Amino acid sequence: MNAEQLRNLQRPLKEKYRAEPESAVIVHEAHGTVEENISFQVETHNGPVLAGLHPATGGTGLLACSGDMLLQALVGCAGVTLGSVSTAMGITIRKGIVKAEGEVDYRGTMAVSKEVPVGFRSIRLIFELDCDADDEKIQTLIKLTERYCVVYQTIAASTEIESVISVNK
Repeated sequence: MNAEQLRNLQRPLKEKYRAEPESAVIVHEAHGTVEENISFQVETHNGPVLAGLHPATGGTGLLACSGDMLLQALVGCAGVTLGSVSTAMGITIRKGIVKAEGEVDYRGTMAVSKEVPVGFRSIRLIFELDCDADDEKIQTLIKLTERYCVVYQTIAASTEIESVISVNK
């Protein structure tokens, strides 16, 4: 796809969102079910994924780790956004790899220390690019990728989250 094809693809959507702002608000959802042996089946559009404890918390390493899945969502979103932005900018990426690394101190989630927060204490998003752009264009490409990547912005903004409980007795 080239920049003109991308603009043509997105033009009617942008026009609709300008004319009807409420049509741009889309509710994404995910769901799954509690399974045996401290596992959880997450439904994806490619089929179920069985998630479990990370080995640092007693897991076997045979099941997907939710922390890894968060990083995978970040990589997926950043990669698609990178492709879209590079196309719009007319930058040819001959080869592009996006990686995410996150650091967790498991003393928090294992209740070993109340002073250690639960969750990632840092995340690094790494772009390895073979492309035809100069350094200034590459910096703009990455800046715009970060700006328009939904998952990146959600993590960076510490989006408000609430729990809603429904219990059948």
